[in-house]
Amino acid sequence: MHGASPAKGRLLVATPPLDDPNFDRTVVYVLEHRDDGALGVVINRPTEEELGEPLERWADLQTAPGAIFLGGPVEPDALIALAYAHQPIVDDTDELSPVAGRVASADLTTDPAFVAGVVSSVRVFRGYAGWGPGQLEGEIESGAWVVLDAEPDDVFDSEPDELWRRVLRRQGGRLAWLATAPDDLSAN
Repeated sequence: MHGASPAKGRLLVATPPLDDPNFDRTVVYVLEHRDDGALGVVINRPTEEELGEPLERWADLQTAPGAIFLGGPVEPDALIALAYAHQPIVDDTDELSPVAGRVASADLTTDPAFVAGVVSSVRVFRGYAGWGPGQLEGEIESGAWVVLDAEPDDVFDSEPDELWRRVLRRQGGRLAWLATAPDDLSAN
């Protein structure tokens, strides 16, 4: 859905060249979009960092690669967990809050045994991406981002390093062509 409006559960795909190194060739999953701003997590930037105490108890539910992802530059000490449920999550519980479809945010302070029967995988993000009122819309209008519908497995992709190119390629046309842009545009 090219030209879509940003909304909870949609993707923001950075277009080259995005001057901010925090977002160059990123895919952001939108967690909230309201009049007072937007928030999401970068879903294609795994780190070398693994879950440590007390969160290592979540490791059995982590999807490959089993690393913490760099969710964005805002509040880099904050951890956000997203879970992929067997069925769509409709209502908030103490452990899970629905985002879109089968994706929910998971409360990392709870025992993962409480959600193990409900979710198939979990991914943990350090920090998030945030925008003030109207800021994201301005960036979209300037061409920095393309808003696209997410596919069910995007957030939990096992090869996140290629996700940016794959998401663009599956759109066809000009967006598919963007996926072929060299990493260093000055070398083109």
